[in-house]
Amino acid sequence: MSRWAVILAGGVGSRFWPLSTPSRPKQLLPLITRSPMLAETARRLAPTVKADRTMVITNASLAAAVAKLLPTLPATNIVAEPRSAGTAPALAWAAAEIAKRDPEGTMLCVHADWAIGDEPGFRAALSLAADEAEKHRALLTVGVVPTRPDPGFGYIRVGAKVDAASRVEKFLEKPDRATAERLVREGCLWNSGIFVWRAADFLEEIRAHCPEVAPALPLAMRGELKAFFEACTPISVDNGVLERSGKVMVIPGSFGWDDVGTWDALHRVRALDAAGNAAAGDAHLVASKDNVVHADGHTVVLYGVEGLVVAARDGLTLVTTREKAAELKTLLDALPPDVREPR
Repeated sequence: MSRWAVILAGGVGSRFWPLSTPSRPKQLLPLITRSPMLAETARRLAPTVKADRTMVITNASLAAAVAKLLPTLPATNIVAEPRSAGTAPALAWAAAEIAKRDPEGTMLCVHADWAIGDEPGFRAALSLAADEAEKHRALLTVGVVPTRPDPGFGYIRVGAKVDAASRVEKFLEKPDRATAERLVREGCLWNSGIFVWRAADFLEEIRAHCPEVAPALPLAMRGELKAFFEACTPISVDNGVLERSGKVMVIPGSFGWDDVGTWDALHRVRALDAAGNAAAGDAHLVASKDNVVHADGHTVVLYGVEGLVVAARDGLTLVTTREKAAELKTLLDALPPDVREPR
């Protein structure tokens, strides 16, 4: 059976404001290394899946930028969503396309904006998940073994073991901190959003369990992109398929995964200096520790401070604390439009 990579690269990454904007969202930015996160994702998958079997699903407004960033991808493998409808329609379209080109194709579905510390371990987990998905005709997810009780992630309660995988007993929404601590003690896994399945099996489960998308599948099979997305009711693949299906299985993974959801996350995934600062760009930190700094075309100087986030670009500078970095939506809602969305 052949394997395809499907990279979800939509969204605007508002929690990385002011660096991330609708025209230049975080997946197109060099937040961890000197390469944009989408380019890093494609490079990470390249040893497993060739470019002609790699598909990127993105916003219509970003399709040209994606094509420029990934010039080896065939133009037909860049899917420009005419509207954002959630991950269920996006992955359904990808599955329909793959099923038409390769009826036995297996999808390795990932997001474009993750950090992965152990890349060989990541690829090995994808390979094992694909083996189990093909063997059991199941929908496989890779649940990340938690390294901390994080309330920012959903969790997976693991059920009965079946070969190298286990049944998913339950998907759990993002908990409060006390509940997260209990879930980690109980052996629950982080819901990473890594999904692996045969395209044909996924389409079958959509038809059986997802009325928000199933009636539109004939449009996808005919290649009618705009009509398909207009006909779908927006819904996530978790809510629309995985929580309703009885064919969902999980394998555990431990490979330094981080979803890089906030500025504070960069402190976990970037190289730190001797004082624990995670800095990129022209940044000078004196008598300062445990800060996150991103200087995009500007010089940033910190002196005698700790635990801050400083992000500077195009005449706009954000200063907050690492603790408050997860609350940027509240900040953005309070700002005037010309500040919130600078040109």
